[in-house]
Amino acid sequence: MLHFGIGRRSLLLGAGGATLASPWVARAQGGRDAAKVSVGRIPWSAYNSPMTQYMIENKLYEKRAAELGFDLAVDWRDYPTALPMVEAVVGNNLDMGMWGNTPIIRALSNKLPISLMVVGEGHLRLVLATRKGSPIRTMEDIKGKTVGALLGGDPFNALSQMMRWELGSANPRDHGIKIVNTPTLAQAAQVPNGMDAAIAVYPAFLAAESTGTVGIMNSFGYTEDYYKGPAGEGGGHMLPSVKKSPFFPDGYYLHRSFWLVNNGLLDRNPKLVLAFLMAQQDAVSALAAKDAGAVSQLVKEYWKLDPVQGAKVVNDDVVGKRGWIWPTEADARAVLETSKYLVDAKMIPAPLGWAQVKDSFRRTAPLVKEAFDRLGGTPAEGEFTRKDAGDLRGRPVWEIER
Repeated sequence: MLHFGIGRRSLLLGAGGATLASPWVARAQGGRDAAKVSVGRIPWSAYNSPMTQYMIENKLYEKRAAELGFDLAVDWRDYPTALPMVEAVVGNNLDMGMWGNTPIIRALSNKLPISLMVVGEGHLRLVLATRKGSPIRTMEDIKGKTVGALLGGDPFNALSQMMRWELGSANPRDHGIKIVNTPTLAQAAQVPNGMDAAIAVYPAFLAAESTGTVGIMNSFGYTEDYYKGPAGEGGGHMLPSVKKSPFFPDGYYLHRSFWLVNNGLLDRNPKLVLAFLMAQQDAVSALAAKDAGAVSQLVKEYWKLDPVQGAKVVNDDVVGKRGWIWPTEADARAVLETSKYLVDAKMIPAPLGWAQVKDSFRRTAPLVKEAFDRLGGTPAEGEFTRKDAGDLRGRPVWEIER
């Protein structure tokens, strides 16, 4: 069993006495059933932050639930990373959440009672960062150094793939690299004393630039401004090794974060899941019509970015670019392929099988399809299988052969 600190609204880490979050339903006045659902989010991460903020401010989940006959109260909870949500699900204290590939794979490997739903965010830029004045200008320069990373999460997994293709091995020990855990996204971006470099998520990296943090390269396979080496000097140079990655053109790492549901909610009332899926797409459609900088300011409290910087984060995201949340076969295969590399890192004993990945969507795929149909059946079928979109796609999850 996995054990991490439980997260609660406003970042109450490790709080005891958490109330059960299992959804309850009771007859309410006006012919609707009263219900309560708990939803975890990571507002310090990327696109899921403005998306959920827009849902909260406009009560989109409550509105869609009302259409399906529920008077819904939503218990939104902020978490620093996905890891504390795992324990909440294990303890049956959370109904829904959004996790990246790494915690999802570990959860499926451990047979936790979850089902994957839709894409929450993807193509998150992870930056290998150091402090201004550092002699570290390339990935080769981190050999023998101390590097900060969120262990058990996507940042470390992305770093391992960057090492695999740039240095020849994903194992830090092969390069004399000491990895130090950075439990929060902001901490990694600061590259604290005692660390020579760190792998940071893009919003936190941009916020830390004013303090002297500088970028060397990113998980997309391009150099950042502080780079100086064989590829040239400065940012924007493609590193040849990224083309060796099976995830190209997404980069060294096929980042996808999925919304998932505790199977207990599916057992009790799948209509509450359907309402959530429709509300999420409502938010994505609304944000797609807005200026990216303005979208970022919905979460200025968390990202600490101005509109120009914030727009960079919004414009990177695969959900924002697509304008829809429906998972494709390539998104699902991100879980499968990434699991192979977690074996190398000794995070799981064996890679997931395709049957396991498909099974994680088995109970939710019909609901995703129903949400898709209720919202007009967009995008058109050809959008799912486009080859020129700049991200890996495929058939929608409800069409994957079972």
